[in-house]
Amino acid sequence: MSFMRTLIFTILFLLFNFSIYSQIYTNRDVEIFNQIIKKAQTDSLQKESIGKIIVEIGKQFIGTDYISHSLEISDRENLVVNLRKFDCTTFLDNSLVLARLIKKNDFSFNDYTNELINERYRDGKLKKYPSRLHYFSDWLYDAEKRGLIKNITKDIGGEIYHKKIYFMSKNKKYYRQLSDDNFLEDIKKIENEINKRKYYYIPKDRIGKVEQKIKTGDLIAITTNIGGLDISHVGIAIKMDDGRIHYLHAPNVGKKVKISAKPLSEYLMENKSQTGIMVARALEPKKN
Repeated sequence: MSFMRTLIFTILFLLFNFSIYSQIYTNRDVEIFNQIIKKAQTDSLQKESIGKIIVEIGKQFIGTDYISHSLEISDRENLVVNLRKFDCTTFLDNSLVLARLIKKNDFSFNDYTNELINERYRDGKLKKYPSRLHYFSDWLYDAEKRGLIKNITKDIGGEIYHKKIYFMSKNKKYYRQLSDDNFLEDIKKIENEINKRKYYYIPKDRIGKVEQKIKTGDLIAITTNIGGLDISHVGIAIKMDDGRIHYLHAPNVGKKVKISAKPLSEYLMENKSQTGIMVARALEPKKN
């Protein structure tokens, strides 16, 4: 076999056997990342618990603008980095990812993008659109399986969450990537897997009774009565000076990252579609 034919076969092998994707970010994202890392090092933040670090990172983003559909900027699945604006999910995943990096003393931008892939995609592998953990209940399952978090909802008094999940497949008009029938079928399979699992939640009228079991830095996912949808909002628990658990989150379009004025249990009572919470606790990462 000639050298040229060998080279061609090698290139084809690589194309078919590895996920090839782009990283999408700006110079400003790199600047923000470096600022966060520098402050963490100055404050010796790595000595704190992972939950405390998550909150300290999240607090640095207070006042940051909300952006909807922040990861849907290309028909092709690429790693999207945006530390300039957040939706609720990207606020949470960046706070968690940056905290894990600081705890592991991994301070390069490459470390950051690798950890973001590890946190955002099923089994930590970026492939195509369905490999992203679109449903937060699916993220909880995958992240717990791989040792990133522990879902403590049942342990602190949760009850079974009876909900059939189908929102994405039944509302494909909201997801342009689902015009691809193969992707749609993959999402249906994922929904079927979610529906086979047993999840727990704490109804919103019982949050006050278990509030003392929630710690600063716990990840709070809000359940919903919207048909076919598991979670409608996510954020971070933070204990304030009043001794109560409040909600550090990216609220909605037109608003900025903030801490809820009211405690979490009262915050949920203001929204009829919000039914309760799931609670996950980040685990201390292993240092490389």
